Amino acid sequence: MDIPHPRRPAPSRVVTESGVDHVRLAYDYLDAGDVDGYGSLLDADALGTDLEQSRPPGIRHLINRIVADGDCVVVMGRLAPQHREFVDVFTLSPEGMLRSCRRYYADAPA
Repeated sequence: MDIPHPRRPAPSRVVTESGVDHVRLAYDYLDAGDVDGYGSLLDADALGTDLEQSRPPGIRHLINRIVADGDCVVVMGRLAPQHREFVDVFTLSPEGMLRSCRRYYADAPA
């Protein structure tokens, strides 16, 4: 069971769904090389995200699954053309903007 942060109430379902839309858009913007578009999805207090730090040119994110609950969105997918599997864990702001992202890989790079 997920315990909400004591100082922050859990976001509404609408905020969570908006956050999922922002996550999907973030991948679209990054795959297109649109840094300004990606930046428009970040919360004003966003921490550095793993996504913006690991962006070689020509990479595409192929999403297999998205799971969301409260202020957390988890994305499972793979990078193309490397076929490297990843899991991204996003934290949302109370407005559904992207506050942070931590990336995990299933294996070491080839």
